[in-house]
Amino acid sequence: MAAALQLPVIDLSAPARFSTAASIRQACIEYGFFYLVNAGLEKELLDRVFEESKKFFSLPSEEKMKLGRKEHRGYTPLYAENLDPTSSSKGDSKEGFYIGPLEDITTPVVLNQWPSQDVLPSWRHTMERFHRKLLLAGKRLVSLIALALNLDEDFFEKVGALDKPMPFLRLLHYPGDMGSLNEEIYGASAHSDYGMITLLATDGVPGLQVCREKSKQPRVWEDVLHLDGALIVNIGDMMERWTNCLFRSTLHRVMPAGKERYSAAFFLDPNQDCLVECLESCCSASSPPRYPPIRSGDYLKEKLTLTYVS
Repeated sequence: MAAALQLPVIDLSAPARFSTAASIRQACIEYGFFYLVNAGLEKELLDRVFEESKKFFSLPSEEKMKLGRKEHRGYTPLYAENLDPTSSSKGDSKEGFYIGPLEDITTPVVLNQWPSQDVLPSWRHTMERFHRKLLLAGKRLVSLIALALNLDEDFFEKVGALDKPMPFLRLLHYPGDMGSLNEEIYGASAHSDYGMITLLATDGVPGLQVCREKSKQPRVWEDVLHLDGALIVNIGDMMERWTNCLFRSTLHRVMPAGKERYSAAFFLDPNQDCLVECLESCCSASSPPRYPPIRSGDYLKEKLTLTYVS
């Protein structure tokens, strides 16, 4: 049984910004994960999001498949993804629904897909409201992360990361009993997230685990517990690249909990044309850049292609 991990708690509303930034820095160096409280999300909204999410995932398969994933928006069925290509699993035992930028700046074509208002009349309004609140919280957090890196708080805006960013909300449903004695079963197999930061809301059902030392074998997994009223935040690969591995993009997974689990992950990724390169505050003669510069869009495209290789 995995040990429970005591993550730091960051208060997004705290007036002492530099003190908060220092706490974020320590959390990102030691864990790559932390709890975020007072992020501007009312309990009423969170309850409604999970209620509407359950309604969608309870629809017949053929109804959900009408909104099958296109341009990384829409529904993904069970086993459509494998976040760990080295796993012998047939795919991750979860289904999901992606909602991209609400004011889509990448194309004149509307890419987001929505359930019929006849079937789920409150669904789109609820998810758009949630998406906007998470984007606002994410931008406020990114300014604190800039301070944590000894940068101006508007640094990521100045380099274009938050100029028309690529925020994706993903609703997730993990079925209850997926057990098998003959194969590996993962709700989400071991992976690190690809972008800048992820803000995660969960329904309180356990299953999320982290491995802080991803290069060591055997891997040691620790449970991330639910904290009422808090989002769980983790650092993504692009932020790890920017910080020259100072901040951790921590390996994590979701294990079957024996009952249904719902969560909502908000991936705040930079503008597709933003160049991700080692920050001056994170390299030196003794610690040169570990990664070459790369465009955010190119990096994400490469990673997502591997995830959906089948």
